[in-house]
Amino acid sequence: MAKRDILTPSLAIAGTVLMWLPILAPFFFSIALLARAHVFRLDYLMPAELFPMVLAGGFALLWAAIRARSRRKIIGWAFGIAVGMLLGGQLIAVLTGLASSEAEPSGWQWALVVASLAVYSLSIVAMGVGGLLLVRDLFKQPTLPLQGR
Repeated sequence: MAKRDILTPSLAIAGTVLMWLPILAPFFFSIALLARAHVFRLDYLMPAELFPMVLAGGFALLWAAIRARSRRKIIGWAFGIAVGMLLGGQLIAVLTGLASSEAEPSGWQWALVVASLAVYSLSIVAMGVGGLLLVRDLFKQPTLPLQGR
């Protein structure tokens, strides 16, 4: 680990929290609605709607990973895949007419857009796991070798 100041752990913690909120929020809201109205509704589009949070958290995690020289691959690849899948899914929706309601939400176009949202959500989870591992690495106490044994 290179940088052991307060900035790197702060970035890692903030980025990890910002990564997990868009994934966990739909479940918390669904459970609250289920408890209150006895209806289960899961907003699977919420992680995409909270993309600015994912973007900020992704940059914070990537910056912390670069400073710490740890977990750069998982965070970097997952961040790139998340951005690519969200923008690619939106581009497919626009080009096929799904975004403007010219086409019905069915068929291969709809499946492709939903699949891109699923891969986007999975890459956010991968970034969140990478963030948790990075935080663990940053707060791990170095072990001292046994002396005299």
